[in-house]
Amino acid sequence: MSAGPSDAYFVQKQSADKRRAVNLLEHLCGLNVEDHVTKVRSTGIICTIGPACRTIEKLHDMIRSGMNICRLNFSHGTHQYHEETIKIIREAVATFQTRSPVPGFSHQIAIALDTKGPEIRTGLLEGGGSAEILLVQGDQLTLTLDESYYEKSTATMLYVDYKNIVNVMTVGGIIFIDDGLISLKVLKIGPDFLLCNIENGGKLGSKKGVNLPNIAVDLPAISEKDRGDLQFGLQHGVDMVFASFIRKAADVRAIRDVLGNAGKHIKIISKIENMEGVQRFDEILQVTDGVMVARGDLGIEIPTEKVFVAQKMMIGRCNRFGKPVICATQMLESMVDKPRPTRAEGSDVANAVIDGADCVMLSGETAKGKYPVESVRTMQSIAREAESVLYNDSIFENLRKATAIPTDPAHTIAIAAVEASYKSCATAIVCLTTTGKSAHLVSMYRPACPVLSVTRDQQVARQMHLWRGLFPIYYEAPRDPEWGNDLDKRVNFALAIGKARQFLHVGDIVVCVSGWRPGSGFTNTLRVMTVE
Repeated sequence: MSAGPSDAYFVQKQSADKRRAVNLLEHLCGLNVEDHVTKVRSTGIICTIGPACRTIEKLHDMIRSGMNICRLNFSHGTHQYHEETIKIIREAVATFQTRSPVPGFSHQIAIALDTKGPEIRTGLLEGGGSAEILLVQGDQLTLTLDESYYEKSTATMLYVDYKNIVNVMTVGGIIFIDDGLISLKVLKIGPDFLLCNIENGGKLGSKKGVNLPNIAVDLPAISEKDRGDLQFGLQHGVDMVFASFIRKAADVRAIRDVLGNAGKHIKIISKIENMEGVQRFDEILQVTDGVMVARGDLGIEIPTEKVFVAQKMMIGRCNRFGKPVICATQMLESMVDKPRPTRAEGSDVANAVIDGADCVMLSGETAKGKYPVESVRTMQSIAREAESVLYNDSIFENLRKATAIPTDPAHTIAIAAVEASYKSCATAIVCLTTTGKSAHLVSMYRPACPVLSVTRDQQVARQMHLWRGLFPIYYEAPRDPEWGNDLDKRVNFALAIGKARQFLHVGDIVVCVSGWRPGSGFTNTLRVMTVE
């Protein structure tokens, strides 16, 4: 099979890296910009679905370019709109599956519900959700609580949905809108309005976030809208929830309570967007399924020069704890309007990957931008390049040394599998898993090769995209009554897919992780195999 530009996602070359530097400095000195990447991308790519990409054809192109998770932003749109979007995504995935040359293989694309959370937003502009207004520096703007402006805000009268804003703000106070791009200074406070001077202007769209720095905002962790949205997500089978503005562990527990027993398998990813969330990060990490470093609002709540410090801290602690971490906001922002990113944006994405992020996320670039497919291609290209320069030996050793002992059998096998993959220069690890836990543990220790993770649970397969290096394989063939035969069939299925995708070849070394009996919790077997 020849690989043209449109096949870039399906065919990714993978070869074992037999070069070994004795230290990080030697590794960095040996990098060469003319080297071609020979690794399968390990970092997940999350794309926000909006008007710019909400068609089956466009989604096909985005899947082919590297999209793994579709994000639905519930700060915008009605339940009917999101229901239609979910149907479009699932139809796109179902029709895309027919392109696979391996019978029984299906691409797994996860769906994430991003809650509005306890945030403040502006209203809709006159002209609809895609309209924009220009706010000019020095002009005056009225922020109003008058509901009649909710769907017809203008450049002089802008609705905000925080009813108590007139009580918490003071004259001279600063208000930021749209991730701080717009700043206002309060001149006068009325019973249902704030008269403001535009300190920094620019273009503004509908329903943008509003920040009140150094102001104690008395909003509940879960609003009635959030409750309704979570129930909607539960009914429509979303795979994960991106929970906005998580400030403490109790906020995560509150969301888990709303999801209830029926939603116990939905992953909760806590978005850290303010100083309280950073300060109480460790307690949040104990109860959440994963973390998103949401740098937009965070960059307003803390000084700009401290954002990268918070990012590195959160990614590092998530890596040590074995929980997936997403880096988000303005990663390729210029691609909303331009076909290429800035050099700084490219470095930002690369450094997030090098820091240890499991996933990187596109927001407006795919939701409303002119170049959604190009944004995904650019993201996957940068991620692959960044992964190719990682000093993997050191990363594995640091993670292994940070692990408390003794470890349980599954954990022990995961560490051994990754070490075996380095020692044998394996091209891939095959992991047979029921709940995904074994694969998550393998990912935790950052193998340099892809982890072909075979499961009979389709939601588990979709959720695996949250973890770096996991290549989910949904195996739907009937269970063979003979355990050994069933195990071999699943391993061979994974190898067939690896060969079809052209990152496995005859003679390659593969490490296999499995259990000794059916069910979860029995992973205890490690094999080193040669691809035939």
